[in-house]
Amino acid sequence: MDAVIDVLIANESHVKYVDTILDTISAAAKVRGTGIARRSPEYVTQKIMEGKAIIALNGDEFAGFCYIETWGNKQFVANSGLIVVEKFRGNGLAKRIKHKAFELSRGRFPNAKLFGLTTGAAVMKINYELGYRPVTYAELTDDDSFWHGCQSCVNYDILQRQERRFCMCTAMLYDPKEHEKK
Repeated sequence: MDAVIDVLIANESHVKYVDTILDTISAAAKVRGTGIARRSPEYVTQKIMEGKAIIALNGDEFAGFCYIETWGNKQFVANSGLIVVEKFRGNGLAKRIKHKAFELSRGRFPNAKLFGLTTGAAVMKINYELGYRPVTYAELTDDDSFWHGCQSCVNYDILQRQERRFCMCTAMLYDPKEHEKK
């Protein structure tokens, strides 16, 4: 696809895409057969209004999205909800969105550890290229509010049975202290 897709920090003008974002995330999870933590329209709107979301647009057409959230008194930042509309996949757009979310996270919270949970090999590869490494769940935030967000995932019972030590997602972490010398 030869489209010129803009990847930018979302703002109030992008709230109109919230339902499309949520529908796209939900549809992708169904196709992949993986779990996903569902977010409400109000929650995604809040992320956009706070300047904590990345949106990709092909003109006025929605192409992709990701948001960030802080946990554990801003000691951790999660990059979540990464999605690319199917027709825009395969051209590096997820990587561009993830890089922009990484820059936003590091800029706003330079001392925080960044993390994500994913079942997608492509996202794992992007995270690895950014300097993330696979970790155990014990190295992630212990903020109950974060883990509460997993309740809407089909795999939540696994997380509960394993006492938040293990689930279907791979946990990945970027610790800025590990990259200070680079």
